[in-house]
Amino acid sequence: MSTQYSLTVTNNSTQFQDIVVYQKAVDLGVPNALSLAWMTAPAHPKTTVTFTWSEDYNFVWSQTGTLQPGVAFKAQQTMDADPENPEANQVQFGSPKGAFTFIDGPAMGTPQLGSLYIRTLPDVPADTASVGIGMSNAGTFVVTAGPNLNYVFTPHPSYWVAAGTFTAGEVLDVEEITNTQEITYRSTFAQNAVLGSNNLWTVS
Repeated sequence: MSTQYSLTVTNNSTQFQDIVVYQKAVDLGVPNALSLAWMTAPAHPKTTVTFTWSEDYNFVWSQTGTLQPGVAFKAQQTMDADPENPEANQVQFGSPKGAFTFIDGPAMGTPQLGSLYIRTLPDVPADTASVGIGMSNAGTFVVTAGPNLNYVFTPHPSYWVAAGTFTAGEVLDVEEITNTQEITYRSTFAQNAVLGSNNLWTVS
């Protein structure tokens, strides 16, 4: 069974806020991939919310049109993935009979362990759907799909928390998020973060 992680967040600010946990694309390998609001929860002042997850990966897609910050990504299909298993680290994405779907099949080239591969087929129209990867059954990174492409995602999980106005699955502009805090799990699987009255974070 996969290791369970948790992040308990206390809102000690003076405002009602949406707490968001997201990941940054550290050496991901897909240049135009965008981060999603992976997990969100509303929190009144003086209340606590807890997020839990495991590092179990999945493939995701959605018919989004062109991706840009603020677009809502709602996965229309999720498929289990495992970067360390050659039987589960690659998938094809196509539009047989005019409907998008994942299709069992090899990626281009010789897939390597440690990465996740999505090969788009010739029947995928440009700028119509988005494909990507997720963790714990929710999308983390997506890219606008085009035909005859091979997307190679090499995940290195980097967890961040922020507060503001967010909805789950929202495409983020991570460079524009203020008062964000990285959460590391070097010697523990449970962390606590407190948003203070000054809107700054304390992690313990």
